[in-house]
Amino acid sequence: LSPRSHASMEQCSAIANAMVASAFFTAAALAPEPRIKHFQIYHWDPDTTGDKPRICGPIVLDALINIKNEMDPTLTFRHSCICGTCAMNINGGNTLASLNKLDINTSKPIKSYPLPHMYVKDLVPAMNNFYAQYKSIEPFLNKRDESQEGKEQYHQTIRLAILKGLLEHPIYIFCACCSTSCPSYWWNGDQYLGPAVLMQAYCWLIESRDEFTEDRPSKDPFSLPKKKCHTLVFKTSHNDSPHVKSI
Repeated sequence: LSPRSHASMEQCSAIANAMVASAFFTAAALAPEPRIKHFQIYHWDPDTTGDKPRICGPIVLDALINIKNEMDPTLTFRHSCICGTCAMNINGGNTLASLNKLDINTSKPIKSYPLPHMYVKDLVPAMNNFYAQYKSIEPFLNKRDESQEGKEQYHQTIRLAILKGLLEHPIYIFCACCSTSCPSYWWNGDQYLGPAVLMQAYCWLIESRDEFTEDRPSKDPFSLPKKKCHTLVFKTSHNDSPHVKSI
């Protein structure tokens, strides 16, 4: 081959390589960018310095169970995996025994009482009136079209956001801590529904899926026993936030 023809072959090879490279970069440019999702996962590393995960220690409920099992089997109190069943008054505040840590100061006793004005035996409160009041507000969806019953119902977006904020409040475990911390409820339990039931009544009034809002008992301001409600700004100790008793 002549030098000229040899140079021509080198040029062709360079052009071919350039075309391959161009095609590669073009394909890479057209390919979708990788979608990377970052995960932040709690993972214990024993070699990491600093605070380590630890058990918070015994709670009042642990102590009560131990007392019943080891010391006095006649001691009566409620507890179960249903949150709110272990509600009681501990050291002067309505709270849950499952959330109340034991004080490490052994010189101070822990004083446990049943929820105020609902006493049955030992630490067991009578919830009959509380649940009857809850039933009175009709805490369920009412539909005019019976064919829609049992089918999936959808919230309005705005109402759903409001309801989520309300229903995530600890008052809705129905432990009755807030109601039994309210003096108006102590004095007029038969005439006043209490904050827990009144807040539930409000939730059903703003429930967008309900079709009998106008017919609900809570729609008439004079039909529900709430005339004894006053602003007391009492609070319970298991969530450390005030419940204002006013509507």
